[in-house]
Amino acid sequence: MPETASLFPESDALKPLAERMRPRSFDEIVGQPRLTAADSPLRRALEAGKVHSMVLWGPPGCGKTTLALLVARYADADFRAISAVLSGLPDVRKALAEAEANFAQGRRTVLFVDEVHRFNKAQQDAFLPHIERGVIVFVGATTENPSFELNSALLSRCRVHVLEAVSAEAIVAALERALADDERGLGRLRLRIDVDSLKLIAQAADGDVRRALTLLEIAAELADDGRIDEATLTQVLADRTRRFDKGGEQFYDQISALHKSVRSSDPDAAVYWLCRMLDGGCDPLYLARRMTRMAVEDVGLAEPRAWRMALDAWDTYERLGSPEGELGLAQLAIWLAIAPKSNAAYMAYNKARAAVRETGTLEVPMHLRNAPTKLMKGLGYGKGYQYDHDVAGGIALDQQCLPDALDGTVFYEPVDRGLEQKLREKMILLRASRGRKP
Repeated sequence: MPETASLFPESDALKPLAERMRPRSFDEIVGQPRLTAADSPLRRALEAGKVHSMVLWGPPGCGKTTLALLVARYADADFRAISAVLSGLPDVRKALAEAEANFAQGRRTVLFVDEVHRFNKAQQDAFLPHIERGVIVFVGATTENPSFELNSALLSRCRVHVLEAVSAEAIVAALERALADDERGLGRLRLRIDVDSLKLIAQAADGDVRRALTLLEIAAELADDGRIDEATLTQVLADRTRRFDKGGEQFYDQISALHKSVRSSDPDAAVYWLCRMLDGGCDPLYLARRMTRMAVEDVGLAEPRAWRMALDAWDTYERLGSPEGELGLAQLAIWLAIAPKSNAAYMAYNKARAAVRETGTLEVPMHLRNAPTKLMKGLGYGKGYQYDHDVAGGIALDQQCLPDALDGTVFYEPVDRGLEQKLREKMILLRASRGRKP
């Protein structure tokens, strides 16, 4: 294996603990066994010197930068890193020019692009010819779904490797290693901290190893006589937040989880995901709007009061604000989850829309047309119309209301739940009376 002194320098006290403890080998990486285990395809390929351009997709602190460094290590290549947050097209061109110079001298360059999803299409396209010619081994890191954020031309030239948020157990192992390491870690301080306290730090890190090591480093600085106790952790962990990106995939994953928990009639999950989104800074009015949609789309006519309750909860939040108004949203989430469900009206609407698109401008039956003038009456407008209130039973059962081409078509099919159970019974009777299939 090539020497890597330039990539992994000796311990530097000025560097943060998380940087000093950055893994130097696959065996030191925690929490990604699918990619880093001894028998994993990626590890076997890299250890055999078969490097390839790739996109590393995963949450913060899961090991994307470390894997990029290891790619350079096993490729015996120069490592060049740029950030899409801080760099523009001139920076990209400069990095590629340096890679071209290396290539002319028979050296490969691993070009690591952090937050690559922040580059626009033109910036992403700049890498393509250099990847194709082998001038660079491209390694892009992103916290966002590459399918949505990267153009297809770049994706077609890279393999996507998915990294997971690191488990609390794996983070505890990383913390224990840092506490025991005399060279790069905190071993020389001989800190005293119990396993339960390490678990608290790991949980607060929320899947982010870098964050966990930073919290441990802060705790070490505050420790009294080398002991990290409950009082110290209270200070360090006082302001912790969960992963949440108001415009990213996690946002849409969580609103999807809330909606599907309601649809699955799981009130515990529904109120949990609501709180997760509120905790992450989601606009409560957005949640009110989305739950109103759930009331209309998924509860529907099985429990029409849900619609009114959704609007009332929305109005309550606008009047009370946070935090009091959030209780109204929580009650709504629980109610929607418990309520009987029906998407029959939603499906009927979609079927009717499809029929409108497919059948075009069908004529209104003559007996249903309005006849405000003598001419229109003379042409037969309104002729034969039966005023239902004057008919025995209040329904003109033999009166056709759909266009001729759609007569007998069924759009609305009530389910056998909640209020729609009663509506279903009535629809069966009405259709039978009209000589149609129930």
